[in-house]
Amino acid sequence: PGGGSVTTTAEDVRKNLETNKHWYQAVNTPKARQLLLDLLLQQSSVCFDTETTSLDALQADLVGIAFSWEHSKGYYLVLPDDRDATLEILTPFKAFFEHPTIEKVGHNLKYDLKVLQQYNLQVKGPLFDTLIAHYLINPDMRHNLDLLAETYLNYQMQSITELIGKKGPQQSSMREVSVQQQTEYAVEDADITLQLKTFFEKEMQAAHTFELFKEVELPLVNVLTAMECEGINIDTAFLAELSEELTSDIEKLEKGIFEAAGETFNLASPKQLGPILFEKLKLVDKPKKTKTGQYSTAEDVLSYLAKDHAIVREILDWRSLKKLQNTYVDALPKELNSRTQRIHTIYNQAVAATGRLSSNNPNLQNIPIRTPRGQQVRKAFIPRDENHLLMAADYSQIELRIIAALSKDESMLHAFNNNEDIHRATAAKVFNISPEAVSREQRSNAKTVNFGIIYGVSAFGLSQQTSLNRTEAKDLIETYYASYPKLRSYIQEQVDFARENGYVTTVLGRRRYLRDINSQNAVVRGAAERNAVNAPIQGSAADIIKLAMIAIQQRLEKEQWKSKMLLQVHDELVFDVPKEEIEDLQTMVKKEMEAAFKLEVPLVVDIGIGANWLEAH
Repeated sequence: PGGGSVTTTAEDVRKNLETNKHWYQAVNTPKARQLLLDLLLQQSSVCFDTETTSLDALQADLVGIAFSWEHSKGYYLVLPDDRDATLEILTPFKAFFEHPTIEKVGHNLKYDLKVLQQYNLQVKGPLFDTLIAHYLINPDMRHNLDLLAETYLNYQMQSITELIGKKGPQQSSMREVSVQQQTEYAVEDADITLQLKTFFEKEMQAAHTFELFKEVELPLVNVLTAMECEGINIDTAFLAELSEELTSDIEKLEKGIFEAAGETFNLASPKQLGPILFEKLKLVDKPKKTKTGQYSTAEDVLSYLAKDHAIVREILDWRSLKKLQNTYVDALPKELNSRTQRIHTIYNQAVAATGRLSSNNPNLQNIPIRTPRGQQVRKAFIPRDENHLLMAADYSQIELRIIAALSKDESMLHAFNNNEDIHRATAAKVFNISPEAVSREQRSNAKTVNFGIIYGVSAFGLSQQTSLNRTEAKDLIETYYASYPKLRSYIQEQVDFARENGYVTTVLGRRRYLRDINSQNAVVRGAAERNAVNAPIQGSAADIIKLAMIAIQQRLEKEQWKSKMLLQVHDELVFDVPKEEIEDLQTMVKKEMEAAFKLEVPLVVDIGIGANWLEAH
């Protein structure tokens, strides 16, 4: 109200479609299409973006394709509702999409590649994906285009909800938006993506990750596209039977729990479960509470009590069976693609900060395989028909091998290079006995420490995972470090490097930034220190399997194998193989995986074959 000065914030001056001078043109006639194609073929690099009717690339219909190769300029190829007419319009554009030297730029290109594949268009030539580029620059941030436009270009993009409304039954489709609006929206995407590319190229070169981007992450886009389009066959009848068995197991557990509690209640409700465990049965003197003041029945709280109380063990079993049934057994058949009758998981290249791939819709990487019931879920994944088998190829102890190679610890290198059982060798060293004298329990404890060291396991953590008490666990960790002095100094060097530089790197130079490595808060700092040790190891394993996948896929295509690579689950690859190719494929895959990267210890791959994924694993 008083005539004070008006302050403008960055929000007010952010550029957008209204304020930014731009020239976007719809291409809607045969003559205009020919002109567009002629122009496209003269470029060395073009950004493109598909507009479709669905987020599911394998079910989506194309509405149009935007192209841009100059700042604030671009074209929008309008495509008709009729699929045959669209195919006819797109046929000449094969010359552009399949051109071996024109670089194709996009944001989340895998989606566009999958959509175009449904229209018989293979995208060839070099790729540049701004989503993956930003992931390498800043793995912990989100990578959506709107956010990147605001962050790097101070530009506010038009929101999709302005055009088709919010998600939900009322949402319309891109088909119903006027061609003028489609053009502005779609070409803006391509234009902004192209502008971001310039920024990201410089940033990756400065951080020495451009090589990793070009040699690993971009070729992987094509590999994952092929795997996702292929999908995998599942046995729905088997899952239906399994679900019935689970239901009866779940009911049995419920009955036992209600008898022990002396009443029935809603087991899925922490609000009802808490008072029964901590007021009625008084399992602990001072129960832990949540922020809202109710008793905590979280996994870690119950796991701690499970050793002493049968009812808690049964509740945990009930939870795991229920989760298995809801998340996998009943959910998988719903994920079948109606056209292919197969499951097509989507691999995300830009989610896990370590460089690992993640999988969703459905997530096939979290199927619990430690429990007999969980293993049954893998049994539902089957080859395409009776003339095919599934083959699983798995890196053996790759993370421990990487630790041995990076830390250059002589004893570990010696064990791997002489093909010794690393856990037995560790136990012999730590307990100061001969390898022959190592008991099963000693080997098992050594194994827990071997894998735990990567994640900075504490004496408390180790005592939880083994039969050792806290003092014994502490002694075991001390002795372990004393037995592997180079390993201890390697861990310290990693933490020191992170403190000075703010990041750590994998064998291929992938960076994990650790903003909290010098935090005043000991808990926060401790987590960053564990990441400083773990990220190069887990990330290097991820880098190596990516190299193997690229090499294998190139051979499958070039040598025209009938076998297909279907799944990747961290250190394992799954293939659908015609019986007549099985011998040769084993040899080829083993060779490519073991030769993917040269370490000071051999990479070893185990291969299994079967009529389902469980048998093959």
